[in-house]
Amino acid sequence: MAAKRKAKTSKQKEAMGPSKWRLQHGGFSDPIRDADPETGVPVAHRRAVDTLGMMLANGTITQEMHDAGATFRSLFYMAALDGVTRSALLRQPGGISDDLSERSLDARRRVAAALNALGGHDSAAGSCAWYVVGLEMSVREWAMRQGWGGRPVPPPQAQGMLVATLSVLAGHFGLVGRQRAA
Repeated sequence: MAAKRKAKTSKQKEAMGPSKWRLQHGGFSDPIRDADPETGVPVAHRRAVDTLGMMLANGTITQEMHDAGATFRSLFYMAALDGVTRSALLRQPGGISDDLSERSLDARRRVAAALNALGGHDSAAGSCAWYVVGLEMSVREWAMRQGWGGRPVPPPQAQGMLVATLSVLAGHFGLVGRQRAA
């Protein structure tokens, strides 16, 4: 009978929080208890914490580096480079399919300029910006799967590459002024 109680409590814990599968993809903030606006049922909202947010909270990166990463990420999404297909909201019969808007093309140009500032898409910083910042892959996953030039990189070195990448992006986007050499 005691075994049934243990099984019941573990099932209750699973129902109360994120699944084991979801927890392996990153941490969550503490639950915020609130009432559902439509039904009034009590709910617990958990917010997934992103890599750049965690690094900012830990003091690993500065606010300017975080903002540079957020700028690159938003440009990446506007450029439609994330692989998510989008459908047109207004469809006209017999209309011409224009896949990319002028805004998307401009965002692609800005992403390409940022990657060039990082040394190109084949460089360590370019690869890190594409996969970790743009596609929001975890640093560990990028280091073990993609790495630099197809070779795995140890996770501590990969985190250092991300910090250097964000520093260069902050300078590229004009968030940090160039300091004069002494």
